[in-house]
Parts: sequence; C-alpha cells; structure tokens
Amino acid sequence: MEVLVQAARTRGTGSRLRRRPAGLYREPRLLALAKPCQRIGWDRMTGRTRGIPWAGKWPYLYWWVVAATFGTCLVGCLEAVREDSGLVSIFDGRTLTGWRSEPGELASAWSVREGAIQGRGIGRRPAYLVYSEDELLRDFDLRFSYRMLTEGNTGVELRARPDPTGKRPFEGYHADLGHVGIGPDILGAWDFHFASRQEYPCPRGTRLVIHADGTARSTTIERAVQTGDIQVRDWNQCLIRARGNHFQFFINGRLSSEFTDGVSQGRLESGLLAFQLHDDRTIVEFREILLRRDP
Repeated sequence: MEVLVQAARTRGTGSRLRRRPAGLYREPRLLALAKPCQRIGWDRMTGRTRGIPWAGKWPYLYWWVVAATFGTCLVGCLEAVREDSGLVSIFDGRTLTGWRSEPGELASAWSVREGAIQGRGIGRRPAYLVYSEDELLRDFDLRFSYRMLTEGNTGVELRARPDPTGKRPFEGYHADLGHVGIGPDILGAWDFHFASRQEYPCPRGTRLVIHADGTARSTTIERAVQTGDIQVRDWNQCLIRARGNHFQFFINGRLSSEFTDGVSQGRLESGLLAFQLHDDRTIVEFREILLRRDP
C-alpha cells in the first residue's frame, strides 16, 4: 500500500505528490538498514547529494554504491538470523529441571538465583552440573552468558564420560573459564582431560592440531580475544562449537582458541555436557543457555 504525501510548493502554482511505501518505514530492522542510504540521499532520487560531489557526474556509480551498502547490511542481518535458527533454551530460568549434579553429594553447590544458574564451590573437590536431557551429545553449538562473581576457575566439559582411571570424575574436552587475570592457560583455553592420552596445551590465542600419530602442532590465532574484551565481574557471551573432530571456543564474538583432534584411537566422539566448578573459592553464574544440535 502506498501513501500519497502532499507537499505544497513554495514557488509557482500547483502541487507535487511524492510517493513512499507506508509499511517500509515502520519496520525497525529496515529502518536500521536504510539509515546509511538516507544519509547519502535516499529521498532525493537525483544523485546530487550533499557531501558526495561525484554523485551528480556518475549517478549510476552512486546508485551502485547505495545498492551495495544496502545489500551488505541485508546479508549481515540474514546471516545473524541463520546463526540463531535452531537454538533451543535448555535452562528455564527458574529451576534445575533437566540438569543433575555430579557427584550427587555436591548438589548444594548449584542453585537458581534471579534467572541464572549459580555455582558455589564446596571444598577442594570439582563439582559438575550435567545436562541430563541428552548425555550422548556429539555435534552442537552451545551459547551461554557467564559472570564471575569471585576469582576462580570454571568451565564447560563436553563429550565427557566417566574416567575409568579415577584420575578425574570425567574425561573429556574442557573449555576453560575464570576471572580476568587468571592467565591465558585457563581463561579462554582448551584443556584436555584424558584418561591415558597425552594432554597438549591449548591456551587462549592458540590453534592446535593433534595429528593422527599423536604429535601436535600449534599456531597463533590472529585477532584472538584479549582480556580487554572480557568484562570483569559482568556478563560475557560464549559460543562453543563442536563439529566432528574440530572444536572452537568464542568469547564475546571473538575466537579464543580452537583445536582439531586427528587421533582416531581414543578420540571422544560423544558424551556429557556439563558446567564445572573447580574449587571452593569460585562463585559463577550462567544464564541464556541455548543449544543447537547439528544432525
């Protein structure tokens, strides 16, 4: 539907009618996309816009720039929508339904406070909160926000299973978190909790490849997340991505560390997903916990 806008001329006689779509300018996302175009002459339709002296001489180039700008913004929005599709909340914000404590005697370490899961370390024993609705997770995206309320060490265990050696409660791949200042070997790092395999370091800013023969090579990630990108005692957003033998760890939209596990014998193919408390000095909160399974 179109709306006719009456614009009285200040000179001469008669009137001029301008047409614009009625609904287009009411849609917030389209308004956001249109702002750059409005600044460079969206309403003039002549190519002669203040601040762009070449627009009148090369109108076709001008409108190509407009179209490219609009198209880039639109593609970015569509990509963001695609990234969010399929995500399912696995925490209801009120209870720990769908979660279980491991070991069971440390269940009091976990509670729900003001819409977030709060973990308080008890003693020197690690405590885990296991997502119990699917304990054989393989490929997935896990998005969540976390906030450290104290100094300490926490993280996310994935593809975990009971450690047959008893060295730890679980063996698994571990995305490490902690307070700002704890160091790159923990905050934003990958840790390996293996029963018998060699455990290579993969600190923040590292891309690690474990080869089929068990040897490893690491390189530096350009523009990896820095401590200055991480909020102190405030909420930060994380993305953990598991695809086959490739794993990525993002904090606040920037890659922190990643690894590829090329070993076939002893590689963890599926297992538990769990939040971890490392010790009794740690108080941490998690919220907005979203999971997308990759078929």
